[in-house]
Amino acid sequence: MQRWDMAPYIEAIDSQQSSYFIIQSVCDILRIRWESTRSRTKERALLMMDKLVQRICDPSLGVAQRIPFCFGVYSPTIPALRKEYGELLVRCGLSGEAVKIFEDLELWDNLIFCYRLMEKKAAAVELIKKRLSEMPNDPRLWCSLGDVTNNDACYEKALEVSNSRSARAKRCLARSAYNRGDYETSKVLWESAMALNSLYPDGWFALGAAALKARDVEKALDGFTRAVQLDPDNGEAWNNIACLHMIKKRSKEAFIAFKEALKFKRDSWQLWENYGHVAVDVGNIGQALEAIQKVLDMTRNKRIDAEILKRIMIEVERRASTDHSRSPMTTNDDNCADQSCTDDCGVDGLNESRHADSGLGRSRETEYLVEFLGKVLRRIVQSDCGADIWGLYARWHKIKGDLRMCSEALLKEVRSYQGSDLWKDGDRFKSFAQASLELCKVYVEISSSTGSVRELHAADMHLRSIIKQASSFADTEEFRDLQTCLDEVKMKLQSPPVAP
Repeated sequence: MQRWDMAPYIEAIDSQQSSYFIIQSVCDILRIRWESTRSRTKERALLMMDKLVQRICDPSLGVAQRIPFCFGVYSPTIPALRKEYGELLVRCGLSGEAVKIFEDLELWDNLIFCYRLMEKKAAAVELIKKRLSEMPNDPRLWCSLGDVTNNDACYEKALEVSNSRSARAKRCLARSAYNRGDYETSKVLWESAMALNSLYPDGWFALGAAALKARDVEKALDGFTRAVQLDPDNGEAWNNIACLHMIKKRSKEAFIAFKEALKFKRDSWQLWENYGHVAVDVGNIGQALEAIQKVLDMTRNKRIDAEILKRIMIEVERRASTDHSRSPMTTNDDNCADQSCTDDCGVDGLNESRHADSGLGRSRETEYLVEFLGKVLRRIVQSDCGADIWGLYARWHKIKGDLRMCSEALLKEVRSYQGSDLWKDGDRFKSFAQASLELCKVYVEISSSTGSVRELHAADMHLRSIIKQASSFADTEEFRDLQTCLDEVKMKLQSPPVAP
């Protein structure tokens, strides 16, 4: 059972006016362990532990009080309880008080750790050397000396005295190699260390990081995967797995890994942005739009990825055109005059009905995506956005069938490209010319549907102005397209459309 599962039972014991000594003591230990994990109750847990240790060590309590139920509950020994008390003191920042306990219990590793926290390097080194004089072949002491002095020779000595069986020494050497940029050596050392002790999630994560730096993608993926197998709540490892799958063009695996990573790192806009790209790759447009919305929320509309919006727009346009061209499927029950015919056609009629429901479902899904995309685009255009977004907004209005709003958005796109550098930058002129062509085509469509010539005159004036100023781009394909469009507009002006 988890510690919070034990809370009601502990409360039940504490609410009793009297209970056996051993049961009350174990309940206090469980309460201390639970409350020491929370910042608000950590200090209270420390005070309770102090009183508990004093009460258990009190010699005035006789055997008659201690013996009942001592064989029915698991109670730690007094040295184990004092060690736990010392570790709690360290977590609360009272290392000086913990030193006294560890010295009394002769817990040298804990004592050395306290000296390191207190920055008493000389005292730590003196203690380690004193212990080494008594136990020169103890690899843990050599590793502790290496931790204090930052000397790799101590770790190598630990490997020597342990016959290369010290996983801690190999981990320390691997970290040292990683810090100095020797990633290949670090990867080999981490592999060797994890072969000795595989139940170490941080080690697998470090192996993945070293392999990634050494450009060994497969080994990095294996390391991060083993890390999440031991610690499924490691959001950073899930994120790295997803990114590695993206590198290897495995969109489905990356999508699953990103979903796991977002459970633990929901405040990372970079993670949401990558998730959006992978969602588009697997065809999940709804999740991609949700990811864009999250990025806008976190960055206050400052981070706008036009590339993913273009990909989403292409997919939404494709689905909308497919739904528009699909003819509805119906069943004709009148042809089945008798019962035998009805029986013969029953399966086919059911299949057709299912197909019709499926088509209706797809149409509703497409409509939902169109509205969701429009909501995102409206939010972006309300802030400061570029020409690409205005172009996407125009395409969205065209999907909705609103040519007036489409022309206004295209006009804003065209104006966004205009500037002093327009006639000197070939790429910018190309985008400007394409936007102008789309604008004039929409003007022609509006004129054909309404019978108005005002839009044709606007297209004519716009095209004449561009061709006059773009003489330096006369040999480009875009310039020729503009001239062709101008000729078509002139022909329509000579025979203006009739209102329907």
